[in-house]
Amino acid sequence: MGSDAGAGGRKRRVPAVNGLAKDAPAVNGMRKEEPVAAPPRLLTLPTVLTIGRVAAVPLLISTFYMEGPWAAMATTGIFLAAAVTDWLDGYIARKMQLGTPFGAFLDPVADKLMVAATLVLLCTKPLESSLLNDGPWLLTVPSIAIIGREITMSAVREWAASQNSKVLEAVAVNNLGKWKTATQMTALTLLLASRDPSLPAQGALVAPGVALLYVSTGLAVWSLVVYMRKIWRILLK
Repeated sequence: MGSDAGAGGRKRRVPAVNGLAKDAPAVNGMRKEEPVAAPPRLLTLPTVLTIGRVAAVPLLISTFYMEGPWAAMATTGIFLAAAVTDWLDGYIARKMQLGTPFGAFLDPVADKLMVAATLVLLCTKPLESSLLNDGPWLLTVPSIAIIGREITMSAVREWAASQNSKVLEAVAVNNLGKWKTATQMTALTLLLASRDPSLPAQGALVAPGVALLYVSTGLAVWSLVVYMRKIWRILLK
């Protein structure tokens, strides 16, 4: 509770704490109530879309191991929808100013879960392709590099959050990270679609999918080096 203090026979309440409404100093015998800021909404539309991506991961895994002509198409559709909502939730959050701290935390988590799950699935159940039959490591190597990079960046960002604002700014998403995500999503969509027997040229999707995956891996490693160099320069100052 606020305390009273005499001032010319007029009492004024000291602003209260713990979320209680605060009274401004008395003016001309009137007390002016200051509005209390409403707490931010937890479940905004972008956050709901992000939660949907997290919930889609078990569904993606289930359809991947199902048999039937529709299973591969369903898996590709789920991943493609997740890739679209990854862009859409960020766009809505910026345009409608619906960004929240919870959404900012959950968005990269959802991306990493979806990408890591898809990479592991493709490695555990290789595609029927002459390219991958001759070199089964062609998917394993970039998958390990991408997942390793994401784990490293998660640890670095967790550490940066406990440091000063300059360090935190150094690990903010840059253009390299955006290109990495775009090529990654495109590559994995092509590789998942190459499992669909209903497509007339499904085998032709494997080579460009693998090529884009290596491009994405190169961008992932490059962006990691850029982040580390920025942090190192700040720490040396």
